[in-house]
Amino acid sequence: MVAKNILIVDDEHRTRQGLQKTLENWNDGSYSILAAANGEEALALIEKRRIHIMITDIRMPEITGLKLVNLLKEKDMSPVVIVISAYSEFEYAQEALRLGVVNYLLKPIGKKKLIEAVEEAVAVLAKQERAGIIERVVDDKIVHATTKRDSTRDTIREAMVYIGQHLKDDINQKDVAAHVHLNPSYFSVLFKEQVELTFSEYLTRRRIQRAKELVISTTLPINEIAEESGYKTAKYFIKIFKELEGITPSAYRKLNREPSL
Repeated sequence: MVAKNILIVDDEHRTRQGLQKTLENWNDGSYSILAAANGEEALALIEKRRIHIMITDIRMPEITGLKLVNLLKEKDMSPVVIVISAYSEFEYAQEALRLGVVNYLLKPIGKKKLIEAVEEAVAVLAKQERAGIIERVVDDKIVHATTKRDSTRDTIREAMVYIGQHLKDDINQKDVAAHVHLNPSYFSVLFKEQVELTFSEYLTRRRIQRAKELVISTTLPINEIAEESGYKTAKYFIKIFKELEGITPSAYRKLNREPSL
């Protein structure tokens, strides 16, 4: 697993060193703790490394913390940001919130407060990454089927939930029909009518959507992703994946993985 990057930006050497030491002691190897003495140093570092979480002082010469956040937004970069300040001035806090900063800490910063703020930022980052993955792997036909669920019969809604819970398993139309207590032939007609996909199409699209999520968000080998998505052989899984996506799972991973640095 590649470590994510936390960047500390503060022109006060002692503060910067103290924050870095605290986070290095807290870190379990999931993060690289980087530091910059001013906004220019930070920007130079950001050009080389992807920053996931940034902790920045507000008052710094030339490029202030808030200006730094603005510059990153202009570059279409959006780390989760915590701002720190020796001043509890309302306009600073107001501007920080407007820019989407997740926390505003006053100096001197206690170790416990810092770690709590960073752990909150980690949770925000995880939520953002999850949302980003969903946006990239989403299948429009599955979205359409899901948005129709309010007007779909209870039995078909139950069938869709059951399918989602058993993507890894060797399930078929007969199994799902039995689960919702319907005759398989009637279930087939009703499912197509309500979902606007055949049972087989829906199951395949759900499995490939799950596979895409695993391809992007994990380093699992393709054969394991095939198993997790309900395919007995990697060869057949790759064939189905390519039919739906136009490229192999490995090529999809290269195109869609987050940059590691």
